Amino acid sequence: MAVLIDTHTRLLVQGLTGREGTFHAKNAKAAGTTVVGGVTPGKGGSAHEGWPIFDTVQAAVRETGANASVIFVPPAFAADAIMEAADAGLALVVCITEGIPTLDMLRALTFLKARPATRLVGPNCPGVISPGRAKAGIIPAHICREGRVGVVSRSGTLTYEAIHQLTRLGLGQTTCIGIGGDPLIGTSHVDALRLVADDDETAAVVLIGEIGGTAEEEAAAWIKANFRKPVVGFIAGQTAPPGRRMGHAGAIIAGGQGTAAEKMAALAAAGVRVVRSPADMGKAVREML
Repeated sequence: MAVLIDTHTRLLVQGLTGREGTFHAKNAKAAGTTVVGGVTPGKGGSAHEGWPIFDTVQAAVRETGANASVIFVPPAFAADAIMEAADAGLALVVCITEGIPTLDMLRALTFLKARPATRLVGPNCPGVISPGRAKAGIIPAHICREGRVGVVSRSGTLTYEAIHQLTRLGLGQTTCIGIGGDPLIGTSHVDALRLVADDDETAAVVLIGEIGGTAEEEAAAWIKANFRKPVVGFIAGQTAPPGRRMGHAGAIIAGGQGTAAEKMAALAAAGVRVVRSPADMGKAVREML
């Protein structure tokens, strides 16, 4: 069983006619995803690469039966695209866009609170993939293989590294969820862990975090109280100096909080096998299984 996406996913691409939207829609189709169309305001009624284009998400859902969306829309319009997808009743919305203004995301998340049937993954994330079933986002399918390990990650690049290691070791993946590195995101570590906890096919989880915020400490507390599957954890930014943002908008140590050491200690206390080098993630999973 996959989580969030599977063979029944009918994917809509918001921003399909752009370069990134086109490229990744083609890759999603090649990976087995049922891509049903795109949304680009002002281009409704046309076709692009064989897919129908609609002016609105609501029209696209009505005509195609889409139940999920991936967003490749410029930052100034991405929050509106998220809200439009939720208003159309889509169960899953994956926002790849980086650089969305914080106030725009606050408005979008407030909008989503009144629409609990829609789950947002991202923004500023690589998306979701269930190898052999479907993908929504930019995770390269060729490094994935069907298997029994879930990946939940705040870092896009380290998501790919964990996947590649698991594939090379023959373990493979059930579902990989890149939750995004912005301060305001739709799906947290805990939210993603709740999903994989109920997945019978997922035997273990790789959990990747970063400095900044308290999301990893919250995940550690939830794991200790609720999670019964083996977890391997890695925290990026172990050598980051306080006050300097490292890569993602949310990856900053401020006021002495959010350090890698604190997060690693919290995860270890929850029974997570914490590795100090990303090169050890796959090997640690194999040893735990």
